[in-house]
Amino acid sequence: MNTIEKVKVIYNAIDDKLGIDIKIIDISKVSVLADYLVISGANNKSQVQAIVDNITEKLDKQKVFVRHVEGYSTANWVLLDYNDIIVHVFNQEDRLFYDLERLWQDGNTIEFESLQ
Repeated sequence: MNTIEKVKVIYNAIDDKLGIDIKIIDISKVSVLADYLVISGANNKSQVQAIVDNITEKLDKQKVFVRHVEGYSTANWVLLDYNDIIVHVFNQEDRLFYDLERLWQDGNTIEFESLQ
């Protein structure tokens, strides 16, 4: 499974659980950390965990396993590291506070439809 296919699975897994304002940012030209960031908000901790669980379940079925998970138990901000893709799922208050989209503004925001 290539990186774009993984991004699509992640996006759809978030969308299935009604993630808020899903952003895909191509950071391949501005960072060596990963190629893409996927950022989503959620209304509460239960939704954050449901989104994360859905992402890991869908990718596990494709034999793509998360390298590291951070923040699951508190579920204010969960980070999933898939090597070439970093996923951030926030409760809305923390998302506004940390404003990763602004921090990564040198990356290229990608519309999901353009990945088709």
